[in-house]
Amino acid sequence: MDWSRFGQQMAAMARDLLAQDSVDATLERITASSTELVEGCDAAGILVVHDTKVETLAATHSLVTDSDLVQQQLGEGPCFDAAHSSQGERMFRIADLTREKQRWPTFAPQAHQLGVGSMMGFLLFTEDEDLGALNFYSRRPGAFTDDSELAALLLASHAAVAFSAARTHAQMEKAVATRHLIGEAMGIIMGSHHLTEEEAFSVLRRYSQANNIKLREVASRVCEEGSLS
Repeated sequence: MDWSRFGQQMAAMARDLLAQDSVDATLERITASSTELVEGCDAAGILVVHDTKVETLAATHSLVTDSDLVQQQLGEGPCFDAAHSSQGERMFRIADLTREKQRWPTFAPQAHQLGVGSMMGFLLFTEDEDLGALNFYSRRPGAFTDDSELAALLLASHAAVAFSAARTHAQMEKAVATRHLIGEAMGIIMGSHHLTEEEAFSVLRRYSQANNIKLREVASRVCEEGSLS
């Protein structure tokens, strides 16, 4: 492993991640970088677990989505465990899926049938939140070396920070847009009913609560239709 060259590539990737204009674009760059920079990696994806359901993000190949779907259906598997871990387990590395029948007796043979030879996974986390697991796949058993593991760990560390920053930025943009939309709706109600700002906001809030509709959706309706009727 040429670590000097790898360091340059990681620096370029970090700059590239910051330049992405959306969460999806950031995640796609993370997984593309995984196949480019980690020796032995044929495919990569990010797995997020919602209770017992899984969501696959930015998969570079159908091998990833197929494997994740099998893990969801079975409720077992290394990626599923890593993303759902409450035991502080931050990574896994499996040299040969055919030898993992004891840990994942049902998943291992099915993954092998899909064409998975070996796997690695790293929990993406920051100090404040867990974001899912970045997973690396190879069709060959024994494809991932110690160098591969270290490279993947460094990449995952950068990925977690970039993912968190992109998501925070997206949430802030949405919050600003929501405030603007609500302000516009309040202006319409104030003008049509001669109400104060506080009274107009109360009208929106009461309608939201009475009809179990999000305040943003209520405001959008007012802006599109000119009223709540």
